[in-house]
Amino acid sequence: MTRAVCPGSYDPVTNGHLDIIGRAAKLFDEVVVAVLINKNKKTLFSVEERTDMLAEVTAQWPNVRIDSWHGLLVDYCREHDIKAIVKGLRAVSDYDYELQMAQMNHQLSGVDTLFMPTNPIYSYLASSLVKDVATYGGDVSTLLPQTIERRLMLRLAERR
Repeated sequence: MTRAVCPGSYDPVTNGHLDIIGRAAKLFDEVVVAVLINKNKKTLFSVEERTDMLAEVTAQWPNVRIDSWHGLLVDYCREHDIKAIVKGLRAVSDYDYELQMAQMNHQLSGVDTLFMPTNPIYSYLASSLVKDVATYGGDVSTLLPQTIERRLMLRLAERR
C-alpha cells in the first residue's frame, strides 16, 4: 500500500488545501491529512475543530484519513509507515522554504517530499490571508467550502 501524508495547520482548511488533498488521493492508496500541532502558532480553531472540519470536507475521498501530530513529521511518517510527504507549492517563495524542509526530512528519515503546484486559481490562497480578509468583512465565499466559511464567520463573530 502506498501511503502519503499532507501535513499542515489547516486553520482553516481552504479550497487550495482540498485541491492538493484531492489530487494526492488519486495518486496514493491512502492519504493522511495530518494537522500538525505547533505551539508557536496562534490558531483560530482547536486541533479537534480542525480535524472535524477536515473530516467533513474530505469525506468524498474514501482513501483520505485525518489525524493530528505533535512533534517531527518524520517521526510521524516512521511510526505510520509513510514514505512520502505531499506539499502544495503556490509560488517560488514556497519552494525556497519547502525545499530546505524536504532535504532535512530526507536526511533524517529517507522520506521523500513530492511538490505539487497548486491550481493557478488558488496560487495566492493562504489560511492566514483568508482569516484577515474575513476579519474585515471581505467575501471569502469562493475560497473555502461553504460549511467551513460558516464556521469561520461564527468564530470571528464570537471573538468580536
